[in-house]
Amino acid sequence: MTRGDHTTDLLRRCVVVGGAGAVGGLFAEHLLRSGAEVLVVDPGAGEALPGGPAEKTGSGGPAERTGSGEARFLRGDITDIGPDLREEIGRADLVLLAVPEQVALAAVKQVAAAMRPGALLADTLSVKGPIADEILAHAGDVEAAGLNPMFAPSLGFAGRPVAAVVIHDGPRTRALLRLVESWGGRAVRLGAHEHDRLAAATQALTHAAVLSFGLALARLGVGVAELAAVAPPPHATMLALLARIASGTPEVYWDVQSANPQAAAAREALAEGVRTLAGLLDGRAAGEAEFAAALGGLRDLLGPDLGFYRDTCAEMFGALPSYEHPLAPYEPSPTTSTSPPVTTER
Repeated sequence: MTRGDHTTDLLRRCVVVGGAGAVGGLFAEHLLRSGAEVLVVDPGAGEALPGGPAEKTGSGGPAERTGSGEARFLRGDITDIGPDLREEIGRADLVLLAVPEQVALAAVKQVAAAMRPGALLADTLSVKGPIADEILAHAGDVEAAGLNPMFAPSLGFAGRPVAAVVIHDGPRTRALLRLVESWGGRAVRLGAHEHDRLAAATQALTHAAVLSFGLALARLGVGVAELAAVAPPPHATMLALLARIASGTPEVYWDVQSANPQAAAAREALAEGVRTLAGLLDGRAAGEAEFAAALGGLRDLLGPDLGFYRDTCAEMFGALPSYEHPLAPYEPSPTTSTSPPVTTER
């Protein structure tokens, strides 16, 4: 984006609250690269962004300016706005709350009061209903939009969806969505309730399925090395998903499950799915036919996208690396079985 782009004029001064975190840092980095002036507000502010090194500020003191194309930093508590932070917010075209839900909810009223009319208040929360209600109650004089990058920040925007819940539309909101798309993201507009319903299915349900898979493996008492040595691609993929979640920040996955009011229904649907599968395999004479009918129903669920996702899965499986144990290859215990090998389709 060039300096002559009208988008730059609309979003010239940006305050990213929580910009020292992964999601806030992602937005701060891209806003800087797009030519905006960025102030990072964070209790741990001072960590360098890709724009260059930064000096830490004193707690509550004025923000320090760094070199050209770099962020400024201000240590501060967005739920207890001091005079220096209030002044910065009052000058901003965009205030982005990349903070936990309870912090954002507690901050909306005083942040909106400090902003000038027509500026843009945005958030990156994974649940939109409560923050939308708070904004409707206390932020009537500013534009407002919620963004939810539907990917880990380390993956970047390119080709990935960003859910966008627009509460108070306006030129700065549209400019921010254009910026997201200029970074390679796909802005998908949703209502707050629709966002939370879809997030429950795409995030809460998916994470619950992977976590339940891991908890089930632990109950079975099998070692990962012996599993991985013989794992077909679907199982290896599930192990990879489990490893990714287990290596992540617990608070992120806790929030996905606990903060979304529709997540409980998603987990209950998952449990009901397991019970339904068990019912199809309980030895009834019609069980196999009912199982086949259930698979047919799942094909119908996927509809015209069946081929796309089937082919995507084939490509993923083809790209899976072969398993090599970091210490030594797993060697199964000797067996006296003379049964011929069984070949199955997976």
